Amino acid sequence: MSNNKISSADYTDMTNQVTVYESNAGATTTETEFMSEWSRWYGVYLDVPFYAALVDKKAMWTVGKGFKAKPAVKKVLDAIRGNGKQTINGLMLNMVKVYTIGGDYFAEIIVDASGKLINLKALNPSTVKIKANAAGMITGYEQWNSQKKLHRWNPEQIFHLAWNSIADQIHGNGNAQKLEWNTAAYKEAKKDMRIVFHRYVKPLIISHVDTDNEDEIAAYKAKLDRAVELGENLVIPYDTLKSMDKMSIPQFSSLDPLPWMSALERDFIIAEGVPAVIAGSGEANDTEAEAKMLYLAYEQVIEVNQMFLEENFKAQLGLEIELEFPASLEPAMQKDQGKARSMNNMEAGIGEGSGGKK
Repeated sequence: MSNNKISSADYTDMTNQVTVYESNAGATTTETEFMSEWSRWYGVYLDVPFYAALVDKKAMWTVGKGFKAKPAVKKVLDAIRGNGKQTINGLMLNMVKVYTIGGDYFAEIIVDASGKLINLKALNPSTVKIKANAAGMITGYEQWNSQKKLHRWNPEQIFHLAWNSIADQIHGNGNAQKLEWNTAAYKEAKKDMRIVFHRYVKPLIISHVDTDNEDEIAAYKAKLDRAVELGENLVIPYDTLKSMDKMSIPQFSSLDPLPWMSALERDFIIAEGVPAVIAGSGEANDTEAEAKMLYLAYEQVIEVNQMFLEENFKAQLGLEIELEFPASLEPAMQKDQGKARSMNNMEAGIGEGSGGKK
């Protein structure tokens, strides 16, 4: 008979399993310098495939079928190679992804001796510091490596896309920062679900052993873990194990995490303005009319992003381009509405004629 001691019980610390974020209330927008936390926001993109898919979809739709421009402008842009293996359309896809995630896209404007644009070289946003004067006007850009300044550019030497700048900010604001809390909650839910489903196949085993000896318990645990790992039988000496319980998580016995994850996914969708039907995760009960309205709303999001790129190409590079929209539903919907009105008028006419004959 073992000499049971309550001190043999132990606990698990769960306090570090939930990430807690502090409020940003009281944050100021007045700045004379700014350096993006790009690595942090890029981590959100890498950690949540669902969010990454929304960002990628937005970039693809914004660049669309490419751009239209005058022959002279097209010739300049077609010659741009970025890091040597890129094209202007690929660079624009990158621009949209980067400023959507982190708020700011930077590229060095490289010109020839005559001042003609010959290349745009993308920069890592986490290495670029924006400098401004007391009036809030940008005075230059600096490239830093750890604590060392590597290079400085004048404002006109950097192509800077500051997406969703607020008040007097000298930088943009990406959606990854706004979704950081949701990202942590989403990852926690996914991790919890992985454990839940794993426990269906491989339940926890609780053994009531007839000993308090820590060495004997450790030896038994090692053998039990090995037997479970190999999927083999375990032979136990008589009268040394009182009982053995399996603890799995049966269906409907705990909170279902799927609705919670769906709610978090809706937050990602709302933040990016990408409808579920575009992301490829639309509900089966979505009607055609609802899908069309969501598509039309998404068109406005894409057109704003296209206008943002077009205006900055003209203002900062002196190049006028027009991005083509992939496909618009508006003409088709107007045609459908016209048909519906015609049918309603015909039905109204038939009704009046029938009444006159009676």
